[in-house]
Amino acid sequence: MASASASASLSSFLLPLRTARSPPRISSSTLRFSPNERKYEYGTRIFVCRASYVGFRDLDADDFRHPLDKQNTLLLRAIPGLSELGKAFLGTISEQVMLLENIGTSILVAENQLPELHKMMVESANILNIESPDLYVRQNPVPNAYTLAVSGRKPFVVVHTSLVELLTRRELQAVLAHELGHLKCDHGVWLTFANILTMGAYTVPGVGGFIARNFEEQLFRWLRAAELTCDRAALLVVQDPKVVISVLMKLSGGCPSLSDQLNVDAFLEQARSYDKASSSPIGWYIRNAQTRQLSHPLPVLRAREIDEWSRSQEYHSLLRRAIHLNSLH
Repeated sequence: MASASASASLSSFLLPLRTARSPPRISSSTLRFSPNERKYEYGTRIFVCRASYVGFRDLDADDFRHPLDKQNTLLLRAIPGLSELGKAFLGTISEQVMLLENIGTSILVAENQLPELHKMMVESANILNIESPDLYVRQNPVPNAYTLAVSGRKPFVVVHTSLVELLTRRELQAVLAHELGHLKCDHGVWLTFANILTMGAYTVPGVGGFIARNFEEQLFRWLRAAELTCDRAALLVVQDPKVVISVLMKLSGGCPSLSDQLNVDAFLEQARSYDKASSSPIGWYIRNAQTRQLSHPLPVLRAREIDEWSRSQEYHSLLRRAIHLNSLH
């Protein structure tokens, strides 16, 4: 889950629901489902969908926005002329290139096209009290997903097929919720602008390269903070911190053949050991050097952050405000 670029880049998903080495077919008779769940089969895989779920009718972005996101957004807005420059870079031509690229090379998800992915997205959007964006699935071996929202058009999320293969149904929904978090918090234009500047502006003579060189660090600092906010959005939807942490763990070093051997608690312990190793003055300097040019926080740090927030009074207060919603039929 990550930053979005003009061409495309954010978090990841995978759609071919059949791996090269298909596991033995699972018989639905061997699985048990609660009265609140429904079963859907895709080849050798079975997804379980909730018949009802908890949502947040009056949820505001600032109810879960990470403090660093708030702080760094204010700092970006304080840079004179940055918003105007962003609008100039995100002109109608750039918008059309991105839109046509996705329509021409991806699959648009709908009720009659990959309907279970469509239901996941709509359910996640309902929980976060936000309009559901368009969702595209794109063939790509790199697990990733990204969100684009420019010039007032309906925003859209793109997921790569490799992520669907890597993640369970609930983990995949956490990724969709993460992307929706960017839209809920109005990150979309900033994400796209940041990526155009940092990935494309160096090739633009004169002012473009100057802007990129001078604002890259501030933009990356903001992107890292925005990711922490969107991990919280993922938790609000799946309502299980281990699901969100499992996504981060798999994006760090997971693959379909090893998924059943991965241990979330061990990954959290790894995160704590990283904090301990970087607590010295030298460790602090190395840690800053490692993360300074990253668009995303290190996965172990994101795991620790979401684990801590799941135990916070802020999160549990939000859950107490939740309402019961019916799932789509």
